[in-house]
This record gives sequence, C-alpha cells and structure tokens, in this order.
Amino acid sequence: MSNIRILVADDHDIVRRGVCTVMENHPGWEVCAEACDGREAVEKTIKLKPDVLVLDLHMPGLNGIEAARQILRQNPDQRIVVLTIADSEQLIFELLKIGVKGYLLKSDAARELVAAVDALRSNRTFFNSNIERMVMDGFLNGRGSQASGSFCPTLSSREREILQMLAEGKTTKEVAVALNLSVKTAETHRSNIMRKLDLHSISDLVLYAVRNNIVHIPDAPRVAVSELSAIAGD
Repeated sequence: MSNIRILVADDHDIVRRGVCTVMENHPGWEVCAEACDGREAVEKTIKLKPDVLVLDLHMPGLNGIEAARQILRQNPDQRIVVLTIADSEQLIFELLKIGVKGYLLKSDAARELVAAVDALRSNRTFFNSNIERMVMDGFLNGRGSQASGSFCPTLSSREREILQMLAEGKTTKEVAVALNLSVKTAETHRSNIMRKLDLHSISDLVLYAVRNNIVHIPDAPRVAVSELSAIAGD
C-alpha cells in the first residue's frame, strides 16, 4: 500500500494530537503538517499539497467552509475530510457544493476517521450512515436543489472573512493588520457587510454569524475528546 501524506487542521490541541496519532498509527501514513487555524490550513495545504486534508469546521480567523473554498479554488482535486460537531443539513449541502467529499462528526472520528481518509485516497466520498441518510432525505424532498448552497451569498469571500473576524471580537484596525489592508479599506468592507446584510450593530453581526455557522460558541471541545485523547496518550 502506497504512503499517504495527511495535513491535520484543528484549533484544539488535544483533538489535533489525537487525530494525528490516529493517522500515524496507520501503516504507511504520515502527518506532513499541522495547522491551528483556517488561514494556516489554507497556506500549508496549498504549499504542501497533502494527499488528504483533515479539516475542523469551526476555527478562528477563517472557518472551515471558507478555508475549504479557498483551497478548492486553487486546487479542485484536493481531498478534504471535514470534522465537525454539527450535523446541519445546510452545512452538508454547502460543503458538497464547494467540492468537499468527506464529512465526519467528531463524535465518530475515533471509529471512522481511518475509513474516511482511505475512501478519499481512493477517490471515493465518505459520509457516515447518519449523514448519508440526511443527505438522501434532503435530495428526495427537494431541499438539496432548492438550497442556496452558500452562506452569506451576497458577500464576497473577503467580506465573509472579515465578517467572521469582526464577529470573533476583532476591531476594524485589528482586521486591517491581520489581512494587510489599510484601516480605511477595512472600514469600507465593514460598512458594506452591514449594508448588504441589513445589520445595524455589532451585536446584530455576531448573532447573524452564530446563526449561520460562521462562528461557533464553544462549550468545550465536545468531540470524541475522551477517545481521541486516550489514543494520543493524554
């Protein structure tokens, strides 16, 4: 069996270590790099071109959806397995539309992550049974074709990125520095976001971001942390 290079992106250290251990315990597989936020995941994936990217959906700075979108725009053949605590039908159809072929709940990661990576390496898709039923039900009931398939469809990729950063509590100046923009340009983007989404305050913006899965309010990394951390030796 040929070797396979895997990049693991997750902002929770304990989860990331557990995923890496699962991957490296498989003969012939190696973790070629790790990333702790969406922007780092994009940069390292484009540079290193791993065979498979294991990507957390909820990460600071740039969420998994935007990271996957940017990566697949650069390389449509990149194989990505998304890990998430959410089984939202809207999320699934969004990821399918942009070209993600693997979707796995973190609660199932310890049991099914190896099978997911192996499936993508063989140019197959992977959705566990619960997700498959949700996708099939959505298509049979017409929701797949009716879904807009895009969060914040009126916003550009840059505006979605700035929306997330603002919702995470960054100031306009901090956004400008992080994205190498002038403060005036960042302020213009912020004004455009508020106008396009008909939002009138930062509180409205935060609520919109939470409701649309752009940011996630953590209540601890509730994943198969117990299983993954045990695998990692914690």
